[in-house]
Amino acid sequence: MYGGQAVIEGVMMRSPRYYAVACRKPDGTLTVMDEPLGASLLGRLRWLNRPFLRGSLALVDALALGLKALSYAANVQAAAEAELAEAAREARGQARSGSGSKVTEMAIGATLVLSLALGAGLFVVLPTLLTQVVQGALGVTAATGRNVLDGVIRITIFLTYVSLISTMHNIRRVFQYHGAEHKAINTFEAGRELTLENAVGSSRIHPRCGTSFVVVVLLATIIVHSIFPRPEHALVRVALHLALLPLVAGASYELIRWAGRCRNSAVLRVLLAPGLWSQALTTREPTPDQVEVALAALQNVIGREQGSDSIPSADVPAASNAA
Repeated sequence: MYGGQAVIEGVMMRSPRYYAVACRKPDGTLTVMDEPLGASLLGRLRWLNRPFLRGSLALVDALALGLKALSYAANVQAAAEAELAEAAREARGQARSGSGSKVTEMAIGATLVLSLALGAGLFVVLPTLLTQVVQGALGVTAATGRNVLDGVIRITIFLTYVSLISTMHNIRRVFQYHGAEHKAINTFEAGRELTLENAVGSSRIHPRCGTSFVVVVLLATIIVHSIFPRPEHALVRVALHLALLPLVAGASYELIRWAGRCRNSAVLRVLLAPGLWSQALTTREPTPDQVEVALAALQNVIGREQGSDSIPSADVPAASNAA
């Protein structure tokens, strides 16, 4: 499978054996890097490469690769801004600062840890506590009803959160690159030539998207939690929810994989409809130059898989029709 993710002013694409990150610099040039993927957790722990077990490991692999891609993209922008600042100082006749700007993987890792803590607070702890507060007022007494209420609150918080952050300029641009990544992958999977015209006309919605995965996880949580007893103490319920996350993620991962292989199935379209609808929030219609970035990354990994470099890992000028 080919897939990817949006990064800062760019797109990361991965193939079975390689990944590439393409970024647009502030001066409009496009820079591309690629590397072999190396051994994944699933590759090293083949005995866990089984349905419902491999989901959590695949997520860890995706997070690790995402961190590398984000680190590269952040450093591309930081280095370009540092160069512009130095040029401005020289134009004013000031001495060079002698200090560069580099975003370390440790800094991005710390951000990830904070994000995971925030996610656990928003989507596990807060819904559980809110259910505890409002269940009496709503007259919800059955365990199944409270699990459904948990799920509804959790999904509402998620959609509200995404809607709010999408109003931020930088996040909106990331969502545009997310749409560009989907357009490139949809063009490729449709068997069409990877031209800018074809990709711009493709859909920005994809069934194997991380957003769909999150929504499927939120819905699957309701079903899985209904199977287990519901502890009365809120903190015990939070601990149970966290403990069941690998099971929920594993089941959701299998459904998303199935969706990628059988994307024209009517049953799957119904099951995945909420996730597909949510992509209207996490993707935005990209500009042609953003689609060009996604195509550059995808063409690079396709070329590496085929044993040839389809695009050099260097700076190239923007397309003439770039916005």
